[in-house]
Amino acid sequence: MNILIPILLFAAMGLLAGVLLTVASQVFRVETDPKQEQITEALPGANCGGCGFAGCADYAEAIAGGKAEPNLCKPGGAEVAAKIGEILGKAVTAAAPEVMTVHCSGDCHATGTRFDFSGIQSCASAKAFYGGNGKCSFGCLGLGDCMAVCEEKAICIQDGLARVIPERCTACGRCAKVCPNHLLSLRPLEQKIVVTCSSKDNGKATKQACEKGCIGCKLCEKKCPAGAIQVQDFHAVIDDKKCTGCGTCTQVCPTKAVHAI
Repeated sequence: MNILIPILLFAAMGLLAGVLLTVASQVFRVETDPKQEQITEALPGANCGGCGFAGCADYAEAIAGGKAEPNLCKPGGAEVAAKIGEILGKAVTAAAPEVMTVHCSGDCHATGTRFDFSGIQSCASAKAFYGGNGKCSFGCLGLGDCMAVCEEKAICIQDGLARVIPERCTACGRCAKVCPNHLLSLRPLEQKIVVTCSSKDNGKATKQACEKGCIGCKLCEKKCPAGAIQVQDFHAVIDDKKCTGCGTCTQVCPTKAVHAI
């Protein structure tokens, strides 16, 4: 009897707690928009943040509330845009496909190192140690932080340089967020002319550091018939909206820092 009383007491307390929790869940229940749940299910669930929201659930809530465009899911592309359109009852045109670009050509054949780095083998760690061990402090550190976060295996390291495999890239943007030198950015898939250098050193310093670096000579800027390329901070920058893809800049670039992919 002495054992039974505590057992019954605890059982009663557990039952009471269960009843209270059930009542509380009903009283404080937050009604969700059915469309929000449907949109969440339609999204790929990557939670990559490429849409500008914390995750797919947050993006779905914004769409359902009319606070976000319904075609911002880059990994989902046209297929997901069409599904969301069906849920919303209107036509949704998918955003133009994009692909990640590495703005550096400094592989081990074009540049070198200033010292051996034996610390934690990550780009972030190497960058924290005297700005990295490369001759070019703006270049790819080649230790694969971008590759490590890419769930699609769309990035590999070849000859000490990060390279994107376009057919695998979903344009989620994870890799760009972890690159300490900010060498990765999205470009329209149809845009084939790119600048693969991010050095802000003057021409002489860049040339000493890397054979493929942009030396800021401005030949591309002077020859571009569309005015789509300008030299800023000693390196060329392309305005994708103006570029016609004529290739004139690639023909005059002495180091081939501007070229067609």
